[in-house]
Amino acid sequence: MSYPTPWQGQWPGPHQPSPAQAGASMLAATADRERAVDVLRAGFAEGRLREDELEKRVARAYDARTVGELMLLVADLPQGPQVTPVLQGPPPGFRPVPPTFLPPRVPPTNGKAVGSLVCGLLIVPTLGLTGIPAVILGHTARAEIQRTDENGDGLALTGLIFGWLAVTGWALMLLLMIAATASST
Repeated sequence: MSYPTPWQGQWPGPHQPSPAQAGASMLAATADRERAVDVLRAGFAEGRLREDELEKRVARAYDARTVGELMLLVADLPQGPQVTPVLQGPPPGFRPVPPTFLPPRVPPTNGKAVGSLVCGLLIVPTLGLTGIPAVILGHTARAEIQRTDENGDGLALTGLIFGWLAVTGWALMLLLMIAATASST
């Protein structure tokens, strides 16, 4: 038993498409025919069509005068080969957005600036021991930021301030201890 198929021009029942729906009024270009043949070949490669059916449809694609006839030939097939998403490239007809309409590129944040801030914030729980690394990382980060136009200058500066506060605190403690020792002798 043979079931009527749209590509054979046999529509079951009253579901005949109007000429506007089938695109019958628009003449097919060579590129349209080639695209339809590509879809047919992909359907054959995926095992969706038999070889004799492929040959018939390809012949009808090359003889087609309108886009509507081509649409009928590929109506029961996916519009291209089914590829795994990892290997899939851009879809057909894909055009990248012009750079004018893209959002501005956000430069990355300098990692040493983040490290300087973290060390600066840890001076309280570590009793100021992370002050020197905060200062070193902060100065290094600010130099790199000026050279590479990365983000993170505020982070580096905050780490520097906390780091210098810790170093100053340790220096004052050391001076007070020296003064206390000198006055006791």
